[in-house]
Amino acid sequence: MGQVSRPALPARSGDPAQTCRFAPHERGVTLLEALIVVGLIGLMAGLSYPAVSSGLDTLRLRSTSDSIVSFLNIALDHADRRQQAVEVIVSPRENLLLSRTADLGFTRRLEISPQLRIVSVQPALPAVPDTEEPRTFLLYPGGGVPRIGIEIATLQGRRRLVSVDPVTGSPSAQ
Repeated sequence: MGQVSRPALPARSGDPAQTCRFAPHERGVTLLEALIVVGLIGLMAGLSYPAVSSGLDTLRLRSTSDSIVSFLNIALDHADRRQQAVEVIVSPRENLLLSRTADLGFTRRLEISPQLRIVSVQPALPAVPDTEEPRTFLLYPGGGVPRIGIEIATLQGRRRLVSVDPVTGSPSAQ
């Protein structure tokens, strides 16, 4: 019987085309190499997660404060343009803002995301020690704008204050 022989590998030379050839049993990635790559990817993900999470919280806080500014702008604008008194209710317990007219022809509702909460409503009332009680503000057409401040916070403690300037009558976030 004849002996089957494998083709001999060419001698290593400086030619890149010849140095890249491998024998059939030397192809692929070893388990150890794959584990090292997976470990490095896991390490990078673990190190970057807190920064990404913090960035999302900041974005959520900014987006919610912008929504509150828009909500208050709509209520102030409605009182001015339609010549109707608008009631604005801020409920920290329910994490909710509500604005409506007496005839209920205008009603707006803004629910704050569960990742955020209304911390305080300003100005604080000395007679009401419970900061969770709903607060009501009235916006009169052609009248002075009340001082309103709504402080929101993330679960990690980052805070932002949305307030209405009584002189200019425009809400802003700080």
